[in-house]
Amino acid sequence: MSIINPNILALDFDGVICDGLLEYFETAWRTYCQVWSPTSLTPPEDLAPRFYRLRPVIEVGWEMPVLLRALLVRIDEEKIWQDWVAIAQQILLEEGLVAADIGRKLDNIRDEWIASDLSEWLSLHRFYPGIVERLQQLIASPVQLRIITTKEGRFVRQLLQQQNIEMAEGSILGKESQRPKSEILRESIATSAEPPVIWFVEDRLKTLRSVQKQSDLDAVRLYLADWGYNTPAQHESVRQDTRIKLLSLSQFAEDFSDWP
Repeated sequence: MSIINPNILALDFDGVICDGLLEYFETAWRTYCQVWSPTSLTPPEDLAPRFYRLRPVIEVGWEMPVLLRALLVRIDEEKIWQDWVAIAQQILLEEGLVAADIGRKLDNIRDEWIASDLSEWLSLHRFYPGIVERLQQLIASPVQLRIITTKEGRFVRQLLQQQNIEMAEGSILGKESQRPKSEILRESIATSAEPPVIWFVEDRLKTLRSVQKQSDLDAVRLYLADWGYNTPAQHESVRQDTRIKLLSLSQFAEDFSDWP
């Protein structure tokens, strides 16, 4: 293997391998109905497309139904893009809500849905074009493929198995790991028999910036997946970055020598 190639390729799941927007919206809407008790249990026709557009502002699950609330009380989308954190906190304060309570409701609704109809829940996840083929190539190559995600590892494995993709034992590090992604990358370095060449592809710029700040992870090459849950403004912010490189879906499918 060429020394320019990684021997460990670490990938985020949601927003890099799999698009879970349909599931996010449905879970968020069910939670919204439980918290706010709207007169109709059918969401307005334009709500889902607006939620999909604004998905990059979300950092934590409880924010998803709160984003629906912001849209339904007609807070301007441009304001949401510019100041989402403050808007979310203002909604909680004005309506006497607690983020952790909303988060628990959302988790419970998702868990009940999974328990009652796992196949329906899995069906609302779509793999990005060309991803399945590329993963199959990587699994057959000398590269160690690892998935580092905040989704439950067992659901990641089930989604992959639906596409006839079998990952090696221990190569899916999900929510149950209960460790930051930077810590998992650090462990990958510490447990390698020889100094590894690690490349990390993630769609959340904040996560990449966090890794970037940790000097002991300087050797990890960082990529922002431009097809994931991020924005054109974030793309521009990394174009001149010496460490974080913007990666397109077509580039992801190419040989490593063609990556930025």
